[in-house]
Amino acid sequence: MAMLRYFPAEGAPRLFAIHKPVTTIGSGEGNDVHIDDRGLFEHHAQVVFTGRDFQIEELDRNAEITINGKKKRRARLVDGDRVSLGSAHLGFSMFSELPRVHGTPPGQSNEIAGLRKLFQFSERLMTSRSVDDLLELLLDGVIEVTGAGRGAVLMVDSSDGASTELRLRALRNVQRSAIEDASGAISDSIVRHVVETKRPLIVSDALNDTTFGKSESVVALQLSSVMCAPLLSQGDVIGVLYVGNDEIKHLFVRSQLDLLFIFAGQASLILQNAMLLTALREDKQKLTKELSDKRFGEIIGACPSMLEVFRKLEKVAGTDISVLVTGETGTGKELIAHELHTRSNRSSGPFVTVNCGAIPENLIESELFGHVRGAFTGAVASRPGKFQQANGGTLFLDEIGELALPLQVKLLRALQERVVYRVGDSKPERCDIRVIAATNRNLEEMVREGTFREDLYYRLNVVNLWLPPLRERGEDTFIIAKALLAKYADELGSPVKGFSPAALTAIRKYPWPGNIRQLENRVKKGLVLCDRSLLSAEDLDLTEEAQSPIVPLEKAKEDFQRRYVMEVLERNNGNRTQTARDLGVDPRTIFRYLEREPSAPGKAGT
Repeated sequence: MAMLRYFPAEGAPRLFAIHKPVTTIGSGEGNDVHIDDRGLFEHHAQVVFTGRDFQIEELDRNAEITINGKKKRRARLVDGDRVSLGSAHLGFSMFSELPRVHGTPPGQSNEIAGLRKLFQFSERLMTSRSVDDLLELLLDGVIEVTGAGRGAVLMVDSSDGASTELRLRALRNVQRSAIEDASGAISDSIVRHVVETKRPLIVSDALNDTTFGKSESVVALQLSSVMCAPLLSQGDVIGVLYVGNDEIKHLFVRSQLDLLFIFAGQASLILQNAMLLTALREDKQKLTKELSDKRFGEIIGACPSMLEVFRKLEKVAGTDISVLVTGETGTGKELIAHELHTRSNRSSGPFVTVNCGAIPENLIESELFGHVRGAFTGAVASRPGKFQQANGGTLFLDEIGELALPLQVKLLRALQERVVYRVGDSKPERCDIRVIAATNRNLEEMVREGTFREDLYYRLNVVNLWLPPLRERGEDTFIIAKALLAKYADELGSPVKGFSPAALTAIRKYPWPGNIRQLENRVKKGLVLCDRSLLSAEDLDLTEEAQSPIVPLEKAKEDFQRRYVMEVLERNNGNRTQTARDLGVDPRTIFRYLEREPSAPGKAGT
């Protein structure tokens, strides 16, 4: 590409590309080469490209043109000519030069200057987060570096997850129809060649090229010079940079193609990050919509077993009957209890929680029913218990299976009579409360063993809500994990935006013995320690060794059947006959599974 280098009296030289058939030079701002020099007329001269030669000629009769010290009105320019326009001094070059960055020391190579220019554009790209803005900046930068007159950025359309079609995303002086067919697909042979080879391509005399002379874009735009480079991500083409010029043959040289390829590589990395962030933002919006469809109050779930829990919860929430929430530790029993309270006619009253397993046995009675001053050593003042505090609201007895037998008797009396006695007092106090209990233990087995009172069990277990373990909730695991990440990433100020594909696979495979509480703790830990934008399986401590081992198919089927039988038996409150009827099997099948499950519920009945 031909160039004019202007040497001002002060400051670094300036370069101007000559890539139009007619390039005007003068002090007026409307000129192609605008030089603010008092010695120049507003429209001083013009350079005309004939297809073979460059000629300079005056535009004003009083304008002075000197070529290599000789005054001329019109002259043919050759490489190395020294041109003076009035008091302005310029140099002419027939060969492509890369613009020097301001401050580049004399003698520094054009390649280094070009790389510096690309680095500047990379910095500009990194300040933009919008993919569309990035593509516009990318195209402007490439055109400025190469001196091209036209350009386009084409990106792989993967909106459906499988398509590899290219779509136009940014254009400069290019007709969309020139490289796109009626269906919107890219039909240009140059673009197809670059996509197939994954290598950049330069076509110096495009219209007469035997291979690409009939290219749709070359014919439609009458291009003389073309360069095209792929945008790559891990070896796969994610897009293409396409630039051309319709006026000058051999405009581009190999060094420019190399720089274009380097620029494409830098741009690919930045684009990948931008697309990833865009995808994560879209994923977050999708998650928010999914949560609105799959959230029951503060509880997330859409699997059949959780939908059954929600159905029962809606029916019993408005009543005052006692509810027993059962399930493994960490399944969210307190959330269920709180949702029962929120949806009840007691929602304006207090919701009081007692962890029966966390209070010493000698203090639990005082904690539940209160005490009067002097009732025992250290009782310096009268104090109400949880029953009194919950008056008009809901009392949640968590880990009820940990309550000692002597306290079970007093609790049963309080539930039956709705009257409590403070420790050290004989005066009864009436309490208007609703009781919800929860446990991860098998209360029926405890009843048989004599460690839990049967009458208290039936008083608490009017309606049973059984919460399935996380490992049996299917796609709920993904939704809960993403919801936890979105919640705690903001709270902890973490840069993490999502999970890697490998992490999602590991989350689905892991059995989660600690259920949602364990998943929550792993996500928190990963957010604190991870410095990347995606949590990996290693960040969650979900290595292959930590995942469930692969077992033979027959054993997997047997394990599933046993778990399912135990689940249905739990739902039927241990009624084996009803369970056999629901499953459509002989009752002896239920007994067979019970023999292999020593801690299973076992209420006989018809």
